[in-house]
Amino acid sequence: MKKIVVVDDEADICFLLKRFLSKNDFIVETAQNGKDGLALIDSISPDLVMTDFRLGDITGTELLTAIKAKRPNVPVLIITGYSDIKVAVSVMKLGAYDYITKPLFPDEILVTVKKAIADAESRENEEFEYTAVASGASSGTTETTKPARKLSSRTKAGYVMGQSDVSDNLFRQVDLVAPTNFSVIIYGESGSGKEAIAAEIHNRSKRRDMPFVAMDCGAISKELAGSELFGHEKGSFTGALNTKIGHFEMANGGTLFLDEVSNLSYEIQVALLRVVQERKMRRIGGSKEIDLDVRIIVASNERLLESAKNGKFREDLYYRFNEFTIEVPALRNRKDDLMLFANTFLDTTNVELNKNVSGFSEDVKNDFLNYSWPGNLRELKNVIKRATLLSDGDLIEEKSLPFEIVNYRKLKDLDEEPVTLAATTITAPVMETLDGDDSKPSLKTVANEAEYDMIMQVLRDVNFNKSKAARLLNIDRKTLYNKMKQFDI
Repeated sequence: MKKIVVVDDEADICFLLKRFLSKNDFIVETAQNGKDGLALIDSISPDLVMTDFRLGDITGTELLTAIKAKRPNVPVLIITGYSDIKVAVSVMKLGAYDYITKPLFPDEILVTVKKAIADAESRENEEFEYTAVASGASSGTTETTKPARKLSSRTKAGYVMGQSDVSDNLFRQVDLVAPTNFSVIIYGESGSGKEAIAAEIHNRSKRRDMPFVAMDCGAISKELAGSELFGHEKGSFTGALNTKIGHFEMANGGTLFLDEVSNLSYEIQVALLRVVQERKMRRIGGSKEIDLDVRIIVASNERLLESAKNGKFREDLYYRFNEFTIEVPALRNRKDDLMLFANTFLDTTNVELNKNVSGFSEDVKNDFLNYSWPGNLRELKNVIKRATLLSDGDLIEEKSLPFEIVNYRKLKDLDEEPVTLAATTITAPVMETLDGDDSKPSLKTVANEAEYDMIMQVLRDVNFNKSKAARLLNIDRKTLYNKMKQFDI
């Protein structure tokens, strides 16, 4: 069982956290001041520390610094009831794993605690593998092949690099730009790992010990984008009940990653241009200018210069960002790395699901290599998670894979051949015949076949973007979802 130390000057908080976390299979010890907390940490060597920011004898910052000096690998969660912007920035810079405000929500606490401990274990495993390789090399032993290969394919942040020529070229670019302060545009299809590449650039830069803050611009409404980026002062608009720190301020000294940046509204782009040019900003409703030292990395699955020519993206902002460009290849162009990625995702999923699936059948490997992977690494990860859950043996078999992967070649061949009545009778996802005679297709069967083929072709053409597919098919999304459910797509 994992051990946790809780340091808080409020006895009620200590009692409640100990009771809640103990029920979730953690060993919990508590202290009500910093001195006792440090002594407790030294005595039991915890896997995680949770501490209030304001203690009676020392501050959370002082306690965090003392913990990191002795036990740098132990994750620390800072708890406070004060919405102090400077606290959030300072503790993250000093190495706190996360920052939690009161009132505390049990589900949020449990998720954060488990993630912090899991991330710490992952780092320890990587360091162990590195030590094993180094010691093996120094002693002249030859049994270092397996850990050395794993080390070369995975970065310290956990990103799977790959070993193909395509991957080598990608990471040569990452190594080239990482030590600079260049702004970077990362292009790539949805699910190809753009955020992971941005994080890798940060981790290989001089800013690696400062925050890496990511924002999905496509998931933020026009009304909230300004507040998310720049923050706001209390009372600056209806609903602004507290002062809020923005992503720029959180990333100060480090790296800000803006995913799908072309989705930002024109008004926000204007404000963003000013911040990029002047390296200063004001919170919404604020009067004080805040100096910024932030490296900006943006990502898009559409060309920003084309968006600028179409009036969707400011051209001057594009040129500000376009100091260096990286293309993340689609998974279908990285087939030499595909099984490396698959095995890595399988290892992770085995831990998550507490299973022990050892690999993939030869049929599954062939299916993986033949499939086009329109959803890229994200799709591969999700397919493996689902297949691992469904598997009841040592290997993942075809029966655990989605229909479109197992039958991809048949469907592709059908797309490339002229559609005839004879052709439509041999690949039916829905077979309805007259009088129970399977040799005679009904008119409804032919119609279903043609409809299915059209939907699959359009979905593949738009990389399974359902909104685009619905528009091209001239139907609404609900109808498309119903059709996909009908045809088991």
